[in-house]
Amino acid sequence: MADTDQYPSTSGDKCVYSRESNKQDSKLEFAEDEETLIARMYKLVGQRWSLIAGRIPGRTAEEIEKYWISRPSTGQ
Repeated sequence: MADTDQYPSTSGDKCVYSRESNKQDSKLEFAEDEETLIARMYKLVGQRWSLIAGRIPGRTAEEIEKYWISRPSTGQ
């Protein structure tokens, strides 16, 4: 029996979206050294997210931009 058969009010599309959303949220958790590098690179090159992402393996420009926009402001 498929997961969606157990929960008739939930469509398969919603389940997939929920799983993908959870993956994206957890992927936005950055290590302290990544955060430090992003801040340093931002001071040097500004909003050139792809350039910054090139220095952090496994991160995309979109992830870094989303992290930067959503982080608590520290006056940087």
